[in-house]
Amino acid sequence: MSEYLWYCPNCNKELTVTDEDRRVSFADLTLSNADGPRRLVSKFVVCPNPECRKFSVITSLHHLEVSGKRTYTGKHIKTWALVPPSRARSFPIAIPQHILQDYHEACLTLELSPKVAAALARRCLSSMIRDYWQVQPGSLGDEFRQIKGTADPLTWETIESIRTRGLIGAHMESEGAEILDIDDGEAELLIGLIETLIEDWYVTREERRKRLMETRKITGKGIAEKKMDE
Repeated sequence: MSEYLWYCPNCNKELTVTDEDRRVSFADLTLSNADGPRRLVSKFVVCPNPECRKFSVITSLHHLEVSGKRTYTGKHIKTWALVPPSRARSFPIAIPQHILQDYHEACLTLELSPKVAAALARRCLSSMIRDYWQVQPGSLGDEFRQIKGTADPLTWETIESIRTRGLIGAHMESEGAEILDIDDGEAELLIGLIETLIEDWYVTREERRKRLMETRKITGKGIAEKKMDE
């Protein structure tokens, strides 16, 4: 039985799926046309995590390679996430609605228009910095510079590695969420940075808050018991 490493977009876990959880179908598009034959590859995957068990459907378009009577899946052209409708992750805590909306829209438009996705991602990052760190509004690059020395060093290293890359750094100096020409992969990098910062900032803060509440419950109970014994 074959095994495949797979990331579930429903429960956000990296898992191993087998042929029992995965079905792949091929549709060859061979009618005569100006672009040549194509192949649609559809993947239907049920999450093996017993606490999830939700399914995902992804379809990708490829060139169709023909050799004699045999056909092969050729170069990838485009991928569509059908269920769930985007690569957007879910998070175990409440995120400010305007931040979450920009993040989801960036993910939804990633395949259709990377330029728009990148613009939405920049606006989302700016909103996160203003909300979490209460910085003075400015360009995204300026807002990031205001948290240098305050943000966790590993988090800042991640920010810096993206902030200084190619056109991304130049775009961060622009005002607002302008729709600009972008480098290949820029939108994906920015969306990935959003996800990292949500984990490092919002999720971590909520986990600290929960630990503090648990500590208060324990220490509070201990004090009450001590007074009763006196």
